[in-house]
Amino acid sequence: MSIFKDLKASLTEAVEIERGRKEPSKTCRFEVADVKAIRAKLNVSQAEFAEALGTSLDTVKSWESKRRNPTGISAKVLDTIEDNPQVYYEIASH
Repeated sequence: MSIFKDLKASLTEAVEIERGRKEPSKTCRFEVADVKAIRAKLNVSQAEFAEALGTSLDTVKSWESKRRNPTGISAKVLDTIEDNPQVYYEIASH
């Protein structure tokens, strides 16, 4: 099957799901990290947190105010830190 045919089939299926004519084959739900709670638990400033994660202070502020959500590797790292705070200290020490 060509990429075009795959894409067309996928879009057709999405329309059918949206209209309630078909059930999705799988559903993925992700919890958005509570960045402020994670940082508070670590007892570090926004600036320290941003530096350790290799991101900007503005990004951390946006995550905490819920203007933006962490995605990709940032979301995975935050999830890991939430489960095991020691990971943060390991990252921050490098």
